[in-house]
Amino acid sequence: MGLFSKLFGKAEEINPNHIYAPMAGQAVALSEVPDPTFSEGLMGNGIAIQPTDGKVCAPFNGTVDMMFDTGHAVSLVSDSGIELLIHVGLETVGLNGAPFKVKVKSGDKVKKGQTLMEADLEAIKAAGLPTITPVLVCNCDDYPTFNATIGKAVSNADVVIEVAK
Repeated sequence: MGLFSKLFGKAEEINPNHIYAPMAGQAVALSEVPDPTFSEGLMGNGIAIQPTDGKVCAPFNGTVDMMFDTGHAVSLVSDSGIELLIHVGLETVGLNGAPFKVKVKSGDKVKKGQTLMEADLEAIKAAGLPTITPVLVCNCDDYPTFNATIGKAVSNADVVIEVAK
């Protein structure tokens, strides 16, 4: 064990097939999202999170493919090639970025757990919009094995999707 490992502990091992919860909250089936674009899997397979906290964290090590100008959504590509979309709330693009504080930009390398953005969930609710957050694997055809964890409280320490080629 090297000096830095002794001082700072071992680096967390990240399984390249695991997607961790990007937000704290209740993991639910995608079919519970009240928008057919998401609930019918038109943009990919995944889960949704009914968030209890507005902090959105990187669900794996990878790259920010696109941070939307309005801050309502981010697409990421994991180091192993998983393409993921995190869309905070529904119809939140119409809020023109007001309830979002973006912490990264397109092209940034990110580590699991790094804050990507912060959403003011109360402001989204006050605008009459749902805060349910779809988390979608957009290249799901590349991953015939897809297992999702739903029906429980999750945080960024919890694997919510596991894929395999």
